[in-house]
Amino acid sequence: MDLRAGWPRRKLPGMEPPEMINAGELVLKRWEPEWADEAAAAVRESLPELKPWLPWATDGYDRAAASAYITMSVQGWAEGTEFNYAIFTTVGELIGSIGLMTRFGPGALEIGYWLRTPWAGRGHMTAAVRVLARVALSLPGIERVVIRHDEANGASAAVAAKAGFVEVGRVAAEPDGTRTDVLRELRA
Repeated sequence: MDLRAGWPRRKLPGMEPPEMINAGELVLKRWEPEWADEAAAAVRESLPELKPWLPWATDGYDRAAASAYITMSVQGWAEGTEFNYAIFTTVGELIGSIGLMTRFGPGALEIGYWLRTPWAGRGHMTAAVRVLARVALSLPGIERVVIRHDEANGASAAVAAKAGFVEVGRVAAEPDGTRTDVLRELRA
């Protein structure tokens, strides 16, 4: 059963996360259209690691795909349904993306993320998840933050565990039961 079924993305009253978040050696910034070329390059560079887990990560990912994602992110932010950030190093290198989504129902926000391959394994995503979860839990009405990842995705599992998220369940990710997703939560 998909726990997100029946919970469309919806605007949450009073939801105003910051447009920029400092996270130690990283800065999370609300996506801007001028970053499309660098975003496309980051995804293409990381396709071997992203393709098994993210359906949008394809060989054809290009500037147009990155622009479409950024446009969707800007629209989602304006609608109050999702809040996506580009992840930068303090010297301005775009190294990934992280976001908050409203698809898990009242009182919850889901965090999704990916990291550019050369920066993986250094604790950057764990730091970004920790700070974004802290911000999410400070928003009105938010009691829990959820991460959903494929049970075979060891990197995402490690990030979630290191950031303090605990497993709360497993669900079939495919109707035929060929994949299972792990649900992890962090509560206020």
